[in-house]
Amino acid sequence: MTTPVPEARADAPIVQDLRTIPRRPEAGGRVNIVGLTREQLRAALVEAGTPERQARMRVGQIWQWVYHWGLRDFGAMTNLAKDYRAFLAERFEIALPEVVTRQISGDGTRKYLLRIAGGHEVETVYIPEEGRGTLCVSSQVGCTLTCSFCHTGTQKLVRNLTTGEIVGQLMVVRDDLGEWPEPGAPKDETRLVSNLVLMGMGEPLYNFDNVRDAMKVVMDGEGLSLSRRRITLSTSGVVPEIARTAEEIGCQLAVSFHATTNPVRDRLVPINKRWNIDELLAALREYPRLSNSERITFEYVMLDGVNDTDEDARRLIRLIRGIPAKINLIPFNEWPGAPYKRSSWERIEAFADIIYKAGYASPIRTPRGEDIMAACGQLKSATERGRKSAAQVAAEAGV
Repeated sequence: MTTPVPEARADAPIVQDLRTIPRRPEAGGRVNIVGLTREQLRAALVEAGTPERQARMRVGQIWQWVYHWGLRDFGAMTNLAKDYRAFLAERFEIALPEVVTRQISGDGTRKYLLRIAGGHEVETVYIPEEGRGTLCVSSQVGCTLTCSFCHTGTQKLVRNLTTGEIVGQLMVVRDDLGEWPEPGAPKDETRLVSNLVLMGMGEPLYNFDNVRDAMKVVMDGEGLSLSRRRITLSTSGVVPEIARTAEEIGCQLAVSFHATTNPVRDRLVPINKRWNIDELLAALREYPRLSNSERITFEYVMLDGVNDTDEDARRLIRLIRGIPAKINLIPFNEWPGAPYKRSSWERIEAFADIIYKAGYASPIRTPRGEDIMAACGQLKSATERGRKSAAQVAAEAGV
């Protein structure tokens, strides 16, 4: 029996419905260094009174302290003159999101609830695996896309994250894992956070400028030093920004595909009503050439009776023909009130086998962190969950 696909809410925005105005420090407030690109930091130092001829050298010194050593105290930056350290402390700060809660799953996955400016909250997830550790980073508070299988999509968009709030998620997790090197200690090449994926809360390409600048900081070889090949940006299909991503970021690309016909994808991923499968695939065909990436990752959540037939698998192969690709099959991660069920393991394996025999890698993603609601599609800030629960209780009580 085929499970009916819930209609997208009629009032649900499928495109970004607000323009985020860059946050300005309070009058007389200090400028946060975290998230500034090298050029932005140089400009900020000059504006604060650093002589032009010294600014570039100062950027290199500060950059190494903040992003290589993980230092938060200007006073400890020993290769800077004492009066210049005092100058920096008076005008700048090194501020990260606040950790509200940290949960650790039985499988080692860690989920962090982080508080950012304005009292808003986002979630960040660290997934340890053999040989690597992946950090799943959020780019927005909430989301406008209302994908019907995604718990995050039930939380209204509040605002875009700043560059500092995006970079800060990685720095907070490195703090928690104790991953910053120690001056004088033997160099340790082990990276606990070896990969970063922009797959948390929000649509990264609706916050393009801040995501781009944050990745410039993250990829800088003299600081956090994650290569573009170890960074994957996941989009639901914001077609006009895909070429910009290739040219201005150049990281690996994943697309939340999830369906092989427009009627089904319209309902699962409502942005498809704006840019349909043909338009999306046309942009994806150009991405490897523009970005020098090896291949596109197609994410495909397995929904019982909705998108998991053999014909869906064969149609998917026909659609992506000619695109260097792998297909990540994602067993649906259920959440309270979810309108779908996970496809059976037998059905998922049969689907994967058809794709594999057509010559594509088709790994089945092992669900991680389900016991702490940290799995793919389950992220939603705790306060938002609480508000929803309270509303449900009131409705049931007839209040």
